[in-house]
Amino acid sequence: MVSSADRSEPDRVRLGVRSSLLSNLRERPLRLDQYLVRSGYFRSREQARRAVEGGAVSVAGTAASKPSHAVPDGAAVEVRGVVEPFVSRAGRKLAAALDAFAIDPRGRVCLDVGASTGGFTDCLLQRGATRVYAVDVGHDQLAPTLRADPRVVSFEGVNARRLPGDLLPEAPDLATFDLSFISVLKVVPSVLPVLAPGAELVILLKPQFEVGPAGVGKGGVVRDAELRRRVVAQRLAELEALGLEGIGCIESPVPGMSGNRESLVGLRRPREDRA
Repeated sequence: MVSSADRSEPDRVRLGVRSSLLSNLRERPLRLDQYLVRSGYFRSREQARRAVEGGAVSVAGTAASKPSHAVPDGAAVEVRGVVEPFVSRAGRKLAAALDAFAIDPRGRVCLDVGASTGGFTDCLLQRGATRVYAVDVGHDQLAPTLRADPRVVSFEGVNARRLPGDLLPEAPDLATFDLSFISVLKVVPSVLPVLAPGAELVILLKPQFEVGPAGVGKGGVVRDAELRRRVVAQRLAELEALGLEGIGCIESPVPGMSGNRESLVGLRRPREDRA
C-alpha cells in the first residue's frame, strides 16, 4: 500500500484536485426533477415534473411548486399520491386503446413513431413486446430507463415523414403513432412500406394538428366538439383509403397537455395487398 506521504508532489496535487471536484459534485444541489429520477421515485423527468406541478412533492416539509427547485444535500423529500405507471402519461392513452381494440403486443416487434419520452414504448414493453424501435425527430428525449433497455432500439433525429426503407432490420407487426405539429396523413403513408403484412396500427389523433389553424382556439385548444368529430371521421376514412382496415376508434381517457380531447384509432394492414 502506498501512503499519501510516499506520493510525489504532482501526484498529491492531482489527487487533491480530483477530491475537490468530487466534493463539489456531491455538494452541488440537484434540480428537484433530476433528484426524483435519480432517487428512483420516477422513471423520467416529465413524470417527476407532473408530480411536482400537481402538488405531490414536498421538500423539507414544504410543498414544491417548481421542478427546478434546488434540493440541498440531506433535504427530506416526500412524494405523495399515485405514481404514474409509465414514463409519461401517454402510456395510459395507448393502454386504453390496446384494451379497446383487443391488440396484444406480447411477443411482437413494434415501431413507435414519435416516441418522445417513451410513454407508448414503455406501455408496449410492459405489455410484453419483444422489441420496440423508437423513432423521433428530436434528440435526448427518451427516458433513461428505456434508453438502457436492451429491448429498445432508439432512432433519434429521424423524420418519419421521410422514413428510410432500410432503416429497420426487420418488419414490425405493430406500429404506434404519437405525432405533434404535423398531421398523421403526412407520416403514415411513408411508414406503411416498412410494416409487415397484417401489421396493426394505433394512431393518436390530436385535433389541433388536424383541423387547420382556423379551427384552433385560444391556448391551442379545439373546443368545437362537432369539428373534432368530423375531423376524426375524415382522418379515419382517409387512412382506410390507404388500404388499411379500420378496427375501432375511442376518445382518449387522458386529455392532451393543453386540454385537447384526443382520439385513438386502430387499423390493420391487409395480409395481402389489394388489387
